[in-house]
Amino acid sequence: QVQLVESGGGLVQAGGSLRLSCAASGVIFGINTMGWYRQAPGKHRELVATISSGGIINYADSVKGRFTISRDNVRTVYLQMNSLKPEDTAVYYCSLKSSLEFWGQGTQVTVSS
Repeated sequence: QVQLVESGGGLVQAGGSLRLSCAASGVIFGINTMGWYRQAPGKHRELVATISSGGIINYADSVKGRFTISRDNVRTVYLQMNSLKPEDTAVYYCSLKSSLEFWGQGTQVTVSS
């Protein structure tokens, strides 16, 4: 069983920065994609960014140029969020997808105007 633990959320003013981290434990296949999704109140969960074990990166248009996803091994992924906007406020979820898909519990990010 794979477990994902996120950290780094919090409250920040508009224009500020936060860095999210996600660490995976358990049996993990080398070929996988890790990523970040977010869900704001009353909205569906949406893609923020993903990165494959081969280094292929995908961003939502709304965060391009402001957010950077990275990973330092098959188990840890980061999301550097700069120039945060109030509309970035959401619960951010880490995911890992190989033959199955796993989700973390989520971490709250709140951006005040």
